[in-house]
Amino acid sequence: MLKYLTLFVATIFLSGCFIFGEPTEFDETTGQSPEWIYDKAQSLLDQRDFRKSIDFLEKLIKRYPDNKLIPSARLNLAYSYHKFGQTELSTSTVQQFITLYPSHPLMDYAYYLKGLNLYNERGILNKLTFQDISDRDVNQLKKAFDAFDEVAKRYPNSKYAQDSIDRMTYLMNKIAEYDLHVARYYMKRRAYVAALNRAKNVYTSYPDSIHVKEALVIQYIAYKELKLKDLEMSTKKIIDHNFPEEKITSNYAEENRKWWEFWKSLTD
Repeated sequence: MLKYLTLFVATIFLSGCFIFGEPTEFDETTGQSPEWIYDKAQSLLDQRDFRKSIDFLEKLIKRYPDNKLIPSARLNLAYSYHKFGQTELSTSTVQQFITLYPSHPLMDYAYYLKGLNLYNERGILNKLTFQDISDRDVNQLKKAFDAFDEVAKRYPNSKYAQDSIDRMTYLMNKIAEYDLHVARYYMKRRAYVAALNRAKNVYTSYPDSIHVKEALVIQYIAYKELKLKDLEMSTKKIIDHNFPEEKITSNYAEENRKWWEFWKSLTD
C-alpha cells in the first residue's frame, strides 16, 4: 500500500511540474528598492563580479527608468560591460549616457571609457601586420582618437586627461603609419597620385606624427616620377627646412642609402 502511495505522490509532483513549467531561478532583486539593487551592484563591482553586476544593473534600469540613480547605473553598466569583454555593448551604453546626460559631472570618464572601448575593439592594435588591418579598423581608431581628444580638450584638469593625451599620441602615429603603408603600396605599383593622397594625409592630419618626414619623401619621389618639377622642388624645400639633416640633392637616391633602399624596394 505504501509503495502505491509513494508512486501516486511522485506522479502528482511530476504532473504539477508539467502543468506549471520549470521552476524559475531565484531573483534576489525581487521586491527590493532601487537603492538596495544599486548598492548590491556596486558591491559586486568592487568584488569584480562583472557578470552579476551587469545582471543587477540591467534589472535596475529596466524597473526604475526614472530613478535618480539611473545615470550612475548606466555608467556603471558600461564599465561592467567593458570589464566583462563586451566592448560593443559598453560603447553603445556609454554613448547613450553621453547623449542623455551631457552635463553629468562624470562626462570626462564617459568619453574616456568610450575611447578605451574603441581603442580595444576587435583587437585592432594586436594585429601583427598592416595587411591584417582594414580601413574600417583605422576609422575605429580615429573614433577612439576623437573620444580621447574630447577628454583632453574639454576636461584638461581631469585625472583621465594625461592618459588620454598619451593614447592620442600613440593612435596618431599608428594611423599615420597605416597611411604610409598604403602609400608605399601605391608607390610600388607606380600609382603615384594615389600615393600622394595618402602621404599628404599624414602631414596634414597628423603634423606631429613621427612619420611626417617619410611622407614628405614619398611625396617628393612621386612628384619626381610624375615630372612635376615645381611641386617636386617645393617639397624639397619643405624637407630641407624642416629636416635639414635629410639633405636632398639631384643625386639624392644614390647618396642616401637608407632612402635608396626604400625606393628600390618599391620599384622591384
